[in-house]
Amino acid sequence: MLGSQRDLFEMPRNICYLNSASYSPLPLRTQQAARAAVGRKAMPWTLDAAFANGQHERARVAAARLINADPADIALIPSISYGVATAAKVLTIPRGTRVIVLENDHSSPVLEWQTRADAEEFTVETIRRPADGDWTSAVLAAIERSGAPLVSLASISSVHWSDGGSIDIEKVGAALRQRGAMFLIDATHSAGVLTMDVRRLDPDFVIFPTYKWLLGPYGRAFLYIARRHQGGIPLEQTAFGRRDVRAENEVYFTDTRYVPDARRFDMGERDHFISMEMASIGMEMMAEWSQAAIVQRLLMLTERIAEGVRGFGVGVPERRVRAPHILSLGFKDGLPAGLVEGLATEGVYVAARLGRMRISPHVFNDEADADRFVAALGRRLRG
Repeated sequence: MLGSQRDLFEMPRNICYLNSASYSPLPLRTQQAARAAVGRKAMPWTLDAAFANGQHERARVAAARLINADPADIALIPSISYGVATAAKVLTIPRGTRVIVLENDHSSPVLEWQTRADAEEFTVETIRRPADGDWTSAVLAAIERSGAPLVSLASISSVHWSDGGSIDIEKVGAALRQRGAMFLIDATHSAGVLTMDVRRLDPDFVIFPTYKWLLGPYGRAFLYIARRHQGGIPLEQTAFGRRDVRAENEVYFTDTRYVPDARRFDMGERDHFISMEMASIGMEMMAEWSQAAIVQRLLMLTERIAEGVRGFGVGVPERRVRAPHILSLGFKDGLPAGLVEGLATEGVYVAARLGRMRISPHVFNDEADADRFVAALGRRLRG
């Protein structure tokens, strides 16, 4: 089993940080690279002509590796909402069809379609949180419901951010393909941790940021675009998105045709070399550990916590419906006021999410962290 990687982080022993689903700490390597990158920005004359492209392609390759994509199918973007807006500009949602979203999903894969629905005359169907936590069955039932308008798109997270509910994207993808519907996946809480193979799955879009599970900075995200959509018009119009618009040319707008792959969808001002390198390092570290090893370790920690709290009178989702790296605890009368804040005073950090307590360990956590959380929670609930 992959051991705890605590020594690779600035993680004091008195800190029990179980909130990576909100934002992860930066590895020491990433912090050091960031300081060096700031120094380069202070002296831009030290950068050679190939530096920028090297940075862009390193990040593109690292992101592609996490989902088994071709780097040419990855666009460099700043956020999930940017990626969804890009998809919405590329796609045509047929009138009278349905776009499926999840109840209380992240705002990004939901609000774009709600905003467009009236003008474009399609409906947005919200799948309610199932009582048994089985999001997969609920999504499949909505797709397959007889007598309902055709489904044109499912725009959903692969792991629900609030309760850690896992969605079987293979089954959902197959059901959508059978009906000629499209699939946009917000992989914020799965990329780098759970296995995703876009070559086999064949989704239309996959989007993920680096500041949570990928141990990276804010403002860096990646958009996989299936080749059938790469002929669309990007959200922004940039020189590097065109075949030959270069300052070195005698004629600036030499060839304004778009480049033929996902690079045309890269964000403007992508030359943020400080955070670009930081993002690359985190993704490369995740790939080096491997998704299988990471899942094995994080499942061990969440199972240890789940077993430890079973006598506390809290609701623990069944293993079959939850992601291995997120554990969400329910309380009969709702999350007790001040509980999360009280744990933080003891150096134990978790999150309150929609009336539940979300626990999300990462590779820097160990068994001592799991046991410390259980002990602290037990004391406070008894008190």
